[in-house]
Amino acid sequence: MNQVVASMAGSVWKIVVQEGETVSNGQDIVILESMKMEIPIAAEVDGVVKELKVSEGDFVNEGDVIAVIE
Repeated sequence: MNQVVASMAGSVWKIVVQEGETVSNGQDIVILESMKMEIPIAAEVDGVVKELKVSEGDFVNEGDVIAVIE
């Protein structure tokens, strides 16, 4: 199990994947918006998105868990 975490604080602008979807290392999971910049947050392993912990519009802090990949 691998947790995808926010690299900085910001709002969840767009969720790119769905639960149950197979992802590859480096594939974008969500796009955060911070200070009018879009920051992609990518998977760090190959696997299946087991759980998304955020919704579009949510605010996350640096280190918050965004998704779980198995």
